[in-house]
Amino acid sequence: MNETKIINDPVFGFIKIPSGLLLDIVKHPLMQRLSRIKQLGMASVVYPGAQHTRFLHSLGAYHLMSEAITSLRQKGIFIFESEAEAVQAAILMHDIGHGPFSHVLERTLTSGISHEEISLMMMEQMNREMDGRLTLALKIFKDEYHQRFLHQLISSQLDMDRIDYLCRDSFFTGVNEGNIGSSRIIKMMNVVDDHLVVEEKGIYSVENYLVARRLMYWQVYLHKTTVACEKLLVNTLLRAKHLANEGAELYAPPALHYFIYNHVDRQTFLSDPKALYWYEQLDDNDIWTTVKVWKDHPDRILSMLAGDLLSRQLFRVEISEEPFTEEYVESIKDEIMKHTGVSREDTKFLMHMDSIKKAMYDVHDDHIDILYKDGTLKEVIDASEILHMTHPAKDISKYYLCYKRF
Repeated sequence: MNETKIINDPVFGFIKIPSGLLLDIVKHPLMQRLSRIKQLGMASVVYPGAQHTRFLHSLGAYHLMSEAITSLRQKGIFIFESEAEAVQAAILMHDIGHGPFSHVLERTLTSGISHEEISLMMMEQMNREMDGRLTLALKIFKDEYHQRFLHQLISSQLDMDRIDYLCRDSFFTGVNEGNIGSSRIIKMMNVVDDHLVVEEKGIYSVENYLVARRLMYWQVYLHKTTVACEKLLVNTLLRAKHLANEGAELYAPPALHYFIYNHVDRQTFLSDPKALYWYEQLDDNDIWTTVKVWKDHPDRILSMLAGDLLSRQLFRVEISEEPFTEEYVESIKDEIMKHTGVSREDTKFLMHMDSIKKAMYDVHDDHIDILYKDGTLKEVIDASEILHMTHPAKDISKYYLCYKRF
């Protein structure tokens, strides 16, 4: 009996997932794990409505991919049924390797390996379990398939992943500046010489998309309070690893325990099957459960960090367009020592410095090309008067200094 699953998505309405390979992917435990990982990590401290999950985002990206395939076929772009199913499968799984709280794990509990690499390892595992039915999806995902525009629909500067997360994150945060015309962008897409392009009539929608993406990054993803909360969690995990290295006993669920008590890098994932196994068990619940217990740990710094995280006593954040001077950073360390009594060495757990660089448009990535009626192509930053004036490829750098409040 054929079974079609219908999901009522608050952003795009009813999403249909047909029986067979696609439904098998949705039901797979590794996909279901994404329903326990929030899409926006710590952003809910600023935008309480941002409770949506990576699972819901993956379904939304799949829906947009289905729309894109339909639209391209209507324009005479030939896409085999097997190719359509494979690219839909690939976009469903594109985020499968994400850990709890977005990119926090990549900088604390693991090193030298990205969530994209882990995603690929998980997909290959699923492919073995599914007797090779994901082989074509993997080829497209890795950009090894001759129809390269299919890969661009998954990963480029105008892919279904980005279009969905802008629409979805704007909806759940209530930040209207991130709202984009996803339907029009998709309907204006075409293919020229195996390259994804946007027809001339869609240029204003693309302009809005690029501007919206920039606004969402600085207003939501890199909001100073979100950054402060994320750095507090990072330092909590780093302190726990420091104590573990010194032989201290720490509570942690088995999956988190493995990463706290072991140095896990890319080579570990390649040589020790336990690394991927325990990574697949991790979700947001493991982190929050553990932080609640650490609040009462005898180590003063760990309990202080965990308690601050739970009670929303977040790090103070200073933002600058120039790097902070060494003298100023040392003065902050002096204040931390004065108010907490910790050693100068341990002040690193009660503060965090970082720099963030972001451009609206990456000239080194796949170009967004505009297709004119006469068949000529022009890159969007040259085709758009607004973007040409605003220098969208220029990096904007911000320096963050986070430290404990007193």
